[in-house]
Amino acid sequence: MTDSAKPDASGPEVASLSFEKAVAELESIVARLERGDVALDQSIEIYERGEALKKHCETLLSAAENRIEKIRLDRAGKPQGVEPLDGA
Repeated sequence: MTDSAKPDASGPEVASLSFEKAVAELESIVARLERGDVALDQSIEIYERGEALKKHCETLLSAAENRIEKIRLDRAGKPQGVEPLDGA
């Protein structure tokens, strides 16, 4: 699979998943791989999807952390009042 965000037989396009859905699917993949009840070729496919899910979750989490930091701090790095998340 050359583009890790492409949809495949195991689920929808990774980029379209919410953080919660991506984490849930990643947990499911980890459980399947740990059980060892899938064929080698399928293990490789779901491992690749798991990697894509992990990267997607990291990206979403980083974006959320950056938005929260903007809300909490002013330009001098001192606490500031709260403003709507959409105002960032």
